[in-house]
Amino acid sequence: MNILEKIVQHKRKEVAERKSLYPVSLLEKTIYFKTPVVSLKKYLTRPDKLGVIAEFKRKSPSKPSINLYAEVEKVSIEYMQAGASALSILTDTDFFGGSLADLTEARKYNFCPILRKDFIIDEYQLLEAKSAGADAVLLIAECLEEEQVKNLAATAHDLGLEVLMEIHDANGLEKLNAHIDVLGVNNRDLRVFKTDIQNSVKIASQIPAGQIKISESGIRTAEDIVTLLAAGFDGFLIGEQFMKNADPGKACSELIHQVSQLQNS
Repeated sequence: MNILEKIVQHKRKEVAERKSLYPVSLLEKTIYFKTPVVSLKKYLTRPDKLGVIAEFKRKSPSKPSINLYAEVEKVSIEYMQAGASALSILTDTDFFGGSLADLTEARKYNFCPILRKDFIIDEYQLLEAKSAGADAVLLIAECLEEEQVKNLAATAHDLGLEVLMEIHDANGLEKLNAHIDVLGVNNRDLRVFKTDIQNSVKIASQIPAGQIKISESGIRTAEDIVTLLAAGFDGFLIGEQFMKNADPGKACSELIHQVSQLQNS
């Protein structure tokens, strides 16, 4: 069993438990459930922004200690001050050290698109995301059948949420549908956690014209971003590269500035 299969197996048990503890009627009573979302796809295409989705995560299966004691309020505010276009909040607890409470905390202090980053396999998790204050949700194509992607994405839209579908190889493009707002190409193979940004470059030409697309994982330098911009990407999801620093917001600001310098040189 690879790590992705292990996570999904655990997620099924976790979702079943959460359903029994927090009924839908309770989720629907939060102040965020009826609140209109801030559009991720609009922020990614703003001409005054680079398209950085800055991620908050404390650990990962490959890195058990990235920034275990980081504070959501501080880091999320500093990301936005640095010029990020949106936030990605890891809400998986066992493998990434996050929670839905982290997302709600970020929502309290920021008016920007917030992505719930998790392994979504059930419509209940979409209701959780809306209840917690998310604007968009991640659907990992590798975890889901084509029909599951379509149904989950349609339900997300019914709730007012936008959808980022993530693929790792071109086969995942078969699962694209009218409910996908943003396509993400993950440069990390979730089965073995090997990373290569050339994965995005290789797939870019096969993505349908007009599709808003981002590159995820393994983006470390301004040169990486310039390469991905040239390949046609609208945004860049960056987490560990920022979070491994004592000051993630400063790392984000410096990277955005470095890209600007390269573009103007």
